[in-house]
Amino acid sequence: MIIDAHCHAGKGDGLTGPWDTDAHLGRYRARARAAGIDRTVIFAAFNSDYRRANRDVAAIVRADPARFIGFAFVHPVLDRGRMGPMVREAVEELGLRGIKAHRHDGRMTREVADAARAWRLPVIYDVQGDVASVELLAREFPDVAWIIPHLGSFADDWRAQVLFVDVLARHPNVFTDTAGVRRFDTLLEAVHRAGPEKIIFGSDGPWLHPGLELAKVRALKLEPRAEQLVLGGNITRLIDRARQGAKVVHRPSTRPLVARRDPWLPRDRVRARAGDGGPDP
Repeated sequence: MIIDAHCHAGKGDGLTGPWDTDAHLGRYRARARAAGIDRTVIFAAFNSDYRRANRDVAAIVRADPARFIGFAFVHPVLDRGRMGPMVREAVEELGLRGIKAHRHDGRMTREVADAARAWRLPVIYDVQGDVASVELLAREFPDVAWIIPHLGSFADDWRAQVLFVDVLARHPNVFTDTAGVRRFDTLLEAVHRAGPEKIIFGSDGPWLHPGLELAKVRALKLEPRAEQLVLGGNITRLIDRARQGAKVVHRPSTRPLVARRDPWLPRDRVRARAGDGGPDP
């Protein structure tokens, strides 16, 4: 069983680039089938209303449950104060099996982590190179499985990826996926230092070709059992931990709904981005 654990699906409403406009699965389906990929974890494209987007993702899963597994996308800032009910709906009504969040939307919060802990859901959290935050998450929530895609940076930030490999190797609850990792030797080092049980195959479809991303894993030349873990065993184990019912302690907040800024980051510091300036998917 080969499972692609990182693929977007559905419409976005930002209209600034493919990542928040359209993640159509037509070509992806054909490419994945030709590559021998059996199942795919899907979640929304960037959206201003993830509750609605998650319902659309669930509809795609219902239409082809043998092919797709759905994760709920959440916005740490805009969904603040309703995360528990939102994740409850995603799990109990929509049948989604994990959480996706992105640093582009906002930093990870206790509210998101508490919901993940309550249902034992794996969390795919794109840190956009903010590797130091993973150290905090791993220690504060040791019972949550944190999947940090792209070895910590889709933007090919070599420094961030090298630092992340150390975090990956030290924390048993931290995982990564192979999606969009361009520095092959860094990926190879991650496998050797952290072990194949910490690596998960992902393509970042539909925008990246799943067959090409799968070939990268094959090129690692792992032993059959280790390759099986990377290509499907690891993500299956994390998904199967999920609870179908849970009690969440809701902590209502009266504070303004604003994104908090790192107090130690200089105000005049501008973080450069690679490519055309859009968020990494």
